[in-house]
Amino acid sequence: MIPVVAIVGRPNVGKSTLFNRLVGERRAITGAESGVTRDRHYARAEWSGKEYNVVDTGGVVPGSEDLFERAIREQAELAIEEADVILFVADVVSGAHPLDAEVAQMLRRSGKPVFLLANKTDNELREPLAASEFYSLGLGDPIPISAINGRGVADLLDEVLKNFPSQSEETVNGEDSPLKLAIVGKPNVGKSSYLNSLLGYDRAIVTPIAGTTRDTLHTDYTYYGKRIILIDTAGLRRRKYMSDALELYSTIRTMKAIEECNVALILIDATQGLESQDAKIVNEVIEARKGAILVVNKWDAVEKETMTAANFERQLRETFKSFDYIPVQFVSALTHQRHTKPIELALHVFDERKKRIGTNELNGVLLEEISKVSPPAVRGHDLRINYITQVRTEPPVFAFFSNFPSEIPSSYKRFLERTLRKFFGFEGVPISFIFRRK
Repeated sequence: MIPVVAIVGRPNVGKSTLFNRLVGERRAITGAESGVTRDRHYARAEWSGKEYNVVDTGGVVPGSEDLFERAIREQAELAIEEADVILFVADVVSGAHPLDAEVAQMLRRSGKPVFLLANKTDNELREPLAASEFYSLGLGDPIPISAINGRGVADLLDEVLKNFPSQSEETVNGEDSPLKLAIVGKPNVGKSSYLNSLLGYDRAIVTPIAGTTRDTLHTDYTYYGKRIILIDTAGLRRRKYMSDALELYSTIRTMKAIEECNVALILIDATQGLESQDAKIVNEVIEARKGAILVVNKWDAVEKETMTAANFERQLRETFKSFDYIPVQFVSALTHQRHTKPIELALHVFDERKKRIGTNELNGVLLEEISKVSPPAVRGHDLRINYITQVRTEPPVFAFFSNFPSEIPSSYKRFLERTLRKFFGFEGVPISFIFRRK
């Protein structure tokens, strides 16, 4: 699973600037006044060929000074719980602050790798300040960096990589790897209830698989002889002081579950309809190239008419026009109505994701269809597709060889995808195309 690096620290020490530096683009808004970053930021980064997720925990929730200090503690607690490596950012210019000491105390108890960063060390003249100001925090020697100009960041990342957990793949006694099925969705859509309805008992007494990660509950589940590992992102704790903290917690857990799974059950609350956060989660699953199933939960609480389900599904299809290959299931975790249907479908999607189409069959079918609907001419070029092959599975990727591969229009690529799905399926599975010169 891809490691998580969390950036923590009090406001206005340069956390968002460091986030932007690590991500390689200006994703987080930065500013001189505290409280600029109020949205949660979570993005993929890469260093020396290794990918990791970086979380910017900056931001201030408006309110009293007392609420502000509680918010700082809340962010630090989340970082401690979810991160594999923590970057604790301090400001060498303004010096040590009581909140720095408070966060440092929590981090010392965490047992996690913590890098204390003396940010805004823009030149060598400021380096002596780093040791004198922050050594007393008890987190080892402060590392002088400058997030704004990149000074010291490369050396820092070299050290951070050494603390990443092993990313080796799980082996299961020589057997075929089981389906890893994530149950994801925004808070309060019924993820815990749905898991309990599958298991038949309260998840709190489920024994997690030995050696699994600390942050998500992994449960062995057998469905008609098929072993499945359920990856549950439920159990979000309601935070007393800060809704933003709950959103961050939810985002991190959801992203981790998506990265680890083969197929994701994306739960939607039937009583609320599709909301922006639901759409965001669907997009995250597709971008990660995982199998996807939309599961509309709490269907028992919806007043029914003749076409209620059909109308609800039509609304979903209108929102996700380009994702019309994602199947939809209606369930009730409370009454157990159709609650195993998504499991049956997930096993099918799992197989679809592993499917390989032979090159002869692929060319025999698709080239005939392409001859009926040829690519349009672009800038006077007569575009041709001469050969097609599947280059990988899980997720499936297809290579199309053309005389002008860079000029194939997006509309024709959509035609190719529709055609491929028409003949070969891949229900619930994102597929990728690459275009090469023949």
